[in-house]
Amino acid sequence: MFQIRIHGRGGQGVVTAAEMLALAGFMEGHKAQAFPSFGSERTGAPVVAFARLSPTEIRLREPVLEPDVVLIQDRTLLESVPVFAGLRPDGFVLVNSSQTPEALGLGDLKRQLPAGHVMCVPATKFALAALGRPLPGAGMLAGFAAMTAMMQLKSVEDAYAVKFAGRIAEANAEVARQAYEYVVAQKEKNHA
Repeated sequence: MFQIRIHGRGGQGVVTAAEMLALAGFMEGHKAQAFPSFGSERTGAPVVAFARLSPTEIRLREPVLEPDVVLIQDRTLLESVPVFAGLRPDGFVLVNSSQTPEALGLGDLKRQLPAGHVMCVPATKFALAALGRPLPGAGMLAGFAAMTAMMQLKSVEDAYAVKFAGRIAEANAEVARQAYEYVVAQKEKNHA
């Protein structure tokens, strides 16, 4: 089973991102699960959502405490929320930022995890250009797909096309393509 924890802020589409991740995984034949952790969230407050992908039925219903992947949609959470709690020793971390992991203070984490397992992608930048709104979900999921090879870019695009229609689906597909290409380019650069 592959477990994913998504951290962000209220209004950034964290819950939708978890749902889209599960839908994309389901489209590829995985058993999938997604659910949020709700408290008294409001716009701007820290929010967390969870997803699981598995080749077999998923019976767990509790929050993801030992994630294989941590997706961080708002880099300001790095200083205020224990986003890396329980991260597996071979886990993946993707941060929504135009900066490098080192510039964000993640150099030690990058050295602790396998090569290529800590990366950044400017998902909000891509979303603002394509959607006109700071909704980084499609970019983060496409970055996840590129980083982990757990799913194809097309599945992320198709999941958003099921949930949304017309221009919104097309814009999210564009955000996903840009983020996917960005992460692939970073992986190639790091292995060169």
